[in-house]
Amino acid sequence: MDLGIKGRKALITGGSGGMGIETIKRFLEAGVIVTATDLKEEDLAPVREEYGITCIAGDLSSAKGVDAFLKEAGTDFDIWVHAAGVTGAKGDPLEMTEEDWEDALNIDFLSGVRLARHLCPVMIKKGWGRVVFVTSENVAQPYPEETVYNSAKSALLSFSKSIAMAHSGSGLLVNCIAPAFIETPMTDGMMEKRMEEEGCSFDEAVESFLEEERPYLVLKRRGKVEEVAPVIAFLCSELSSFVTGSNWRIDGGAVGSINV
Repeated sequence: MDLGIKGRKALITGGSGGMGIETIKRFLEAGVIVTATDLKEEDLAPVREEYGITCIAGDLSSAKGVDAFLKEAGTDFDIWVHAAGVTGAKGDPLEMTEEDWEDALNIDFLSGVRLARHLCPVMIKKGWGRVVFVTSENVAQPYPEETVYNSAKSALLSFSKSIAMAHSGSGLLVNCIAPAFIETPMTDGMMEKRMEEEGCSFDEAVESFLEEERPYLVLKRRGKVEEVAPVIAFLCSELSSFVTGSNWRIDGGAVGSINV
């Protein structure tokens, strides 16, 4: 299927993660010129070597870090996929510290805001642009022990909707995807911690997590990045020219409510 984006220039944040790498593959198949970024150069080096793309390490958790990254990467992109993020601190919502909140908001929310200030005006000026923010099932179905993550991702969703409402008439289409329990290093870490706490195998940790914490995830398994990247690619393509301001759930049914 021709996505109609051959020759377009894309930036992928969180580019060394599973979701980022799978999106890189899809874009390269479509003839897109890709730049990827992540926090650590050592994580980006194998991505650069395998896919032959531009990879630039950058700390997007501060305004200074974003400015330093953009000084090297530039702002001339047609497509931007913002997959950078962390789960943040977990526990009682009333016991989260100031640092817990600052970390989650800076990485999961404000990194997107800071990049958008520089990247989106360029797309608006061109009259064509695609932005996809990675939110989470948590924006529709928050979990109390993940309150800083819930809040940061919900803020990102609201921000993306606001951009879409303000600027989609200028050719900039902004959407979100909301994955749930995907096979990534982030959920690997969650399950490894659960495995240690419960004294069980990794597979048993996944099974008990699904049973106890995600009862509506009716497919009863973790999702795969190969099941997420095609949705991202579609939303960044010419095929999605009548889609903006949306939040696409890729959640195996994990959210119990009707999608409205």
